[in-house]
Amino acid sequence: MKKVAIVLVFIAFLFSGNAFSQSAPLSKGGKQLNFGIGLGDWGLPVYVGLDFGIHSDITIGPEIFFNLDDNNNGLGAAFRGDYHFNRILGIPNEFDFYAGLNLNHYFYFDSNYKPEHPTNIDFQIGGRWYWSDWGLNLEFGGGYYHNGGKFGLSKKF
Repeated sequence: MKKVAIVLVFIAFLFSGNAFSQSAPLSKGGKQLNFGIGLGDWGLPVYVGLDFGIHSDITIGPEIFFNLDDNNNGLGAAFRGDYHFNRILGIPNEFDFYAGLNLNHYFYFDSNYKPEHPTNIDFQIGGRWYWSDWGLNLEFGGGYYHNGGKFGLSKKF
């Protein structure tokens, strides 16, 4: 319930500004680097990924992550796709609100531990606040490897 309340407050914050723009933060053909830390139930996930704009409202891209844990370190990879709601909701350019799916696979370094499902399809919902080509990124969901969400920076190219 606490996560739902946080998401609702974040969405309300996104809509609190004046809706003066109709363009998406990452246009077709644009690229964006994302990196930061995850908020998981165990360990500390660190991630880096790329977004590629394939439509004014859609991005796809790879992501890699490393989970730092005392007992079960691991490395993983994901391919994700997101729909960005800026254009249809009239959200200003300095904000980005998105949701999507990812296909991820986790490789554990501890040979004694084998997860039940190392490959998963998961969802994410998030937002960004840009102050230039740089932005802060906050995301919830994301799947097995950072199921509490993640926080980081984004850089548009």
